[in-house]
Amino acid sequence: MESKKGIIFGGALIGLLAVLLVQYGNPLNMGLCIACFIRDIAGALGLHRAEAVQFMRPEIIGIVSGAYLMAQKNREFEARGGSAPLLRFVLGFTVMIGALMFLGCPLRMVLRLGGGDFNAIFGLAGFIVGIGIGIVFLHRGFSLQRNYRLIPQEGFIFPVINVSLLLVLCLVPGILFFSTKGPGSQHAPLWLALIVGLVVGAVAQRTRLCMVGGIRDLILFKDSYLLSGFLAILLFSAGGNYVLGFAKYGFAEQPVAHVDVLWNFLGMVLTGWGSVLLGGCPLRQLILAGQGNIDSAVAVLGMTAGAAFAHNFSLASSPAGPTFNGKVAVILSLLFVVLVSYVFSEKFTWDKREGAVRYE
Repeated sequence: MESKKGIIFGGALIGLLAVLLVQYGNPLNMGLCIACFIRDIAGALGLHRAEAVQFMRPEIIGIVSGAYLMAQKNREFEARGGSAPLLRFVLGFTVMIGALMFLGCPLRMVLRLGGGDFNAIFGLAGFIVGIGIGIVFLHRGFSLQRNYRLIPQEGFIFPVINVSLLLVLCLVPGILFFSTKGPGSQHAPLWLALIVGLVVGAVAQRTRLCMVGGIRDLILFKDSYLLSGFLAILLFSAGGNYVLGFAKYGFAEQPVAHVDVLWNFLGMVLTGWGSVLLGGCPLRQLILAGQGNIDSAVAVLGMTAGAAFAHNFSLASSPAGPTFNGKVAVILSLLFVVLVSYVFSEKFTWDKREGAVRYE
């Protein structure tokens, strides 16, 4: 799987599986979406009360579990953490704010393009710009500092939480909140969603699949390895959508999408930039959390909190378009990532005698 042929095969498989999930009940152009599904899980747990987006998505549980199993198989599971955990939580929060402005994570952005949603073109443009800005700060020395090896039990916590959520879903479903209308009410059978999640998690762990990493590596090193996986997702999801009759080409009336060019663009600028600072897209954060990285688990928890906050305070967009609160939140979040990018570059150091950040 580590060869270019391997990641292309893996991307093709993920693209087809995403369309398969739509065929069996998931929302159109949303066979797999890390941001949307984390939002649905937050709703299922009662962290927000937006009735249209509440469901315990087995795909997320499967992705984490698949990554864990593959990491164990290849002896790559290792508990590590301690790299600016609180900041990673807030960055995860801001990444989710950007994704819910656009209405999708980078993976769904590719799937929306594969389904013919041309609004995602502006999201892709913003995503590339955000990554480009992040790369500028990487050149300036941006770093959240190193992480450290932890006791193995720490690394098991996040996978165990996900398995516990699956047990709750199967054994005591009445305790969770489930949508009766809207995207949250549209879902594939539990067993199919879980199996697809396991496959996606295993493939993404083995291939290191990451949309942010793909664009970053292409810009920095002219390396197309990671990006080739997402190109395969795009091509094979497009083919699957066409064959099954799901494809709808254009801008208007696309499923769970809006046509506001500026805020589609800015939402993904924020998502791309924040993901560069975190070291990977939302899918990559889930995979790393599954293989024992506590810092990534904290980022995922930040995304979960961001999703809950977005729906509790009307920050998330809808097919009607972005909200005023959402626009304010994106602007404030962009200002935050600007500040973080500057303060955590090597040109800024902490002066112990002065007790303040000093510019060199």
